[in-house]
Amino acid sequence: MNSERKTLDYVYIFKFEDGFEKDFIIRLDSETLDIINGEPDEIPDWADNSDFPCNSDKCKTNNKRYCPIALHLDSIIKFFSDRVSYEKVSITADINGRRYYKETTIQNAVGSLIGIIMPVSGCPVLGKLKPLVKYHLPFSSIEETEFRVYSMYLFAQYLRQLKGLTPDWEMRRLHELYAEILEINRVISHKIAQLENKDASSNALIALDNFAQFISFNLEDNDFSRYEKIFGVWFD
Repeated sequence: MNSERKTLDYVYIFKFEDGFEKDFIIRLDSETLDIINGEPDEIPDWADNSDFPCNSDKCKTNNKRYCPIALHLDSIIKFFSDRVSYEKVSITADINGRRYYKETTIQNAVGSLIGIIMPVSGCPVLGKLKPLVKYHLPFSSIEETEFRVYSMYLFAQYLRQLKGLTPDWEMRRLHELYAEILEINRVISHKIAQLENKDASSNALIALDNFAQFISFNLEDNDFSRYEKIFGVWFD
C-alpha cells in the first residue's frame, strides 16, 4: 500500500519588468489542505505570538508559540520588501490542473498569493476559509469572492446539520468570522509595514482587507437583492 502523502501544488510564476523571474510553490496536503512547506529555517522575531493580540488566545489554546501566518509569509515579505506595489508584473498561476495568466501590479499578484497562504497556514480563524483555497480562483473580483464565500458558508451549514450540529442559515456567525478576519488583517498589515522598505506586501494585504470589508458590510446590510434576478427561476 502506498503511504506517500498526496499533495496539491499551487505555483505562481512572477515575471518582472526588469526581466527577473521568481517562482513560488505552495504545497498542501490534498486531504486536510494544511500547508506542508514554507516555514523559515530560522524563526523571525516578528512571528512571536505575544505580538499578535488578534489571534493569540486561540493559538495558545492550540499550543502555538508563533503566529502561523507570520511564519509562512516571512519569505514572501522579505522577497518583496524592495518592490513597490504599483510595479507591473506578469503572472502565471498553475492551480488544480488549470493555468491562469494575468498582467497586473505586484500588489494584486501578491494579494492572490497571500490569499492562498493565510487560510492554510494553521491560523485557527482563517482556517475556516480553507474550502475557498481548494477551489481557488486567482485574481477574482470582489463580487466573485463574495459569491464563493456565501456558497461555502451555506454548504458548511448543511454539512453541520448532517452531523447533528446547529446550522446558521441566517449567516450571523459569518459576520462574526469576518470581523475577526478584519482584525487579523489589520495586525498583520501593521507588522508587514514595519518590516518592508517599500509597500508591495502590505498593500496586497490591504487589498484583501477591502474584500473582507465588502463582505462584512453586505452581511450587515442584509441586502441580497442584487442576486434575485439571476436566481429568479428558483422562486417559481
